[in-house]
Amino acid sequence: MYRWEIVQAVTEQRVFGIVRSAGPQEALSAAEAVLDAGLRAVEVALTTPRALTAVAELTTRRPEALVGAGTVLDEAAARAAVEAGARFLVSPNLHPGVIRAGHRYGVPVFPGVATPTEIVRALEEGADAVKIFPASAVTPSWLRDVRAALPQVPAIPTGGVTIDNAPAWIAAGAVACGMGSALTSGGAQAAGERVASLLARLAQAG
Repeated sequence: MYRWEIVQAVTEQRVFGIVRSAGPQEALSAAEAVLDAGLRAVEVALTTPRALTAVAELTTRRPEALVGAGTVLDEAAARAAVEAGARFLVSPNLHPGVIRAGHRYGVPVFPGVATPTEIVRALEEGADAVKIFPASAVTPSWLRDVRAALPQVPAIPTGGVTIDNAPAWIAAGAVACGMGSALTSGGAQAAGERVASLLARLAQAG
């Protein structure tokens, strides 16, 4: 798949899961729970010990899934994540080197931004979408106001997005939301119920 096709696939459901856990086995269990519930894309945060082991195993077990790596802070981590099988990269900050490294290997990158200045710089550096982080520091109305001036911004709010406010972010113009514990915690059955509920609500949003 080309980079633009991966971006389209990751954002198609307007949400992807974020897994941050105590180890690779816990990460695998949490990721498979949301994938089994119907999500197509999931990000494994590199703050998880041996996270790339989980990425590699997940891509082997679930070849149909779009598995990404999150908290990618430098070029070395970006390359290692791609070599482990990550299909997209997400950062909490804006590091041009991470964008270049991802693109070098044909993988889209969603860097973290918090201001209009950072958004514009990320787009100038070639970001495929921008991660509004932390989303809990702003509101959907903030994104709506930003998009009035920058309507071309493919925004992905992350960090504090919940099942209750995700539809408001989509209605405000976000292309997707990244959701962690609000979606993945509580075991497979609870995660599955939340995923099903959220997908139904997002289908009616915006």
